[in-house]
Amino acid sequence: MSFRFLGVCSSSFYYDAKTPSAEDEALNVLVKLIFNETGCTYGRRRIQAELKAIGCHVGLYKISKIMKNQRLKAIRPKTQHHYPTSGTGHKYAPNRLKRKFVPEMHNTYYVGDITYIKHHQGWSYLACVLDLATKEIVGYALSTSPDAKLAKAALDNAIQRHQPNTRKLLFHSDQGVQYSASEFRDRLDTLNITQSMSRRGNCLDNAVMERFFRSLKTERLNNISFINHESVVCEVEKYIGFYNYQRRHSALGYMTPHQKYIKMKNAA
Repeated sequence: MSFRFLGVCSSSFYYDAKTPSAEDEALNVLVKLIFNETGCTYGRRRIQAELKAIGCHVGLYKISKIMKNQRLKAIRPKTQHHYPTSGTGHKYAPNRLKRKFVPEMHNTYYVGDITYIKHHQGWSYLACVLDLATKEIVGYALSTSPDAKLAKAALDNAIQRHQPNTRKLLFHSDQGVQYSASEFRDRLDTLNITQSMSRRGNCLDNAVMERFFRSLKTERLNNISFINHESVVCEVEKYIGFYNYQRRHSALGYMTPHQKYIKMKNAA
């Protein structure tokens, strides 16, 4: 028989489709379940780590194939941002952090920042404090006013929840008016916390905090239309819980931030 004459590839003619085994079917269901439970944010590497945690060892190629067949595409940022690598220091606090984003001990280097979230009645503002050693959000606060009180509330929340030795703590932020305000600086002085600030216009000096906000908006907030401030608060709190306790972090060897915290705490 001439396959060329019929316009059919010989390999296609002899191909015998295999019926998926019960094990393969179960794996397909499990991959889709993990993908959906993490808000469509997990790619093949995080799914592999999640499977490994429950004793299921699967290669990246197989996971990729399953995801492709089921059309599971993880949410990712659409554009790549480019930032300057220089800038002037602030008169109140130099850049003492100097991009030391992987400290050996938790509760020694905190970073903070404020972002904004639109809803139908106006804007909500979120201030977060992140521990660089664990990548955990250790404190946060939300308000309808982006002032120094908001920044101070997030810091106080972190101090209250984690009880660090503030004399050994460095707090880093950008040069925003909230962090250079006397109200916030006085709070740092009262707690004996050393202040550090990014160079002007240099987002890379606070890259870890910026990365968290990008994940928050890309993975959860961008596709939601919020009615009011209360609806923003509800969704942000849910994501922070997911981020701290469930979302595996590539920079932590695919542990969650809280798992990293427990590991460092037990090793201290």
